[in-house]
Amino acid sequence: MKSLLLACLLFLTVTVASVAQTADEKAVAVAVTKLKSAMLDPTKSNLNAIAMAELTYGHSNGLIEDKAAFMENLLSGKSDFVKIDLTDQTVKVAGNSAWVRHTLSADTKNSGVPGTTKLSVLLVWQKVQGQWKLLARQAVKV
Repeated sequence: MKSLLLACLLFLTVTVASVAQTADEKAVAVAVTKLKSAMLDPTKSNLNAIAMAELTYGHSNGLIEDKAAFMENLLSGKSDFVKIDLTDQTVKVAGNSAWVRHTLSADTKNSGVPGTTKLSVLLVWQKVQGQWKLLARQAVKV
């Protein structure tokens, strides 16, 4: 009976430890939420704060943007997100780098034209002066 109880406790401990997020993983998840908010309500300051100067932003159609183009397209409404839902998110931290994978489902109004999209997204983050910044993004259609 004791060995069964001990085995159950050990299993529970291992399971909880494998599910728990580290502080950095939680901070990266918060950064993803900030990115989502900035894409829904873009301002020069919130976009500039979340993305690194070296940003490379890949779209599912093959278009690659640098930070300036990424910001301009959101600020001008050429790329306009009305609603964004993120699901199936995983976060992995390796030193001062992290990657995030999730499914993005969105209602858009790009250049005033309503639409929807569903993408599988990979985000690469780097920790700079204690803050997680977006370094790279690539999306593919689901």
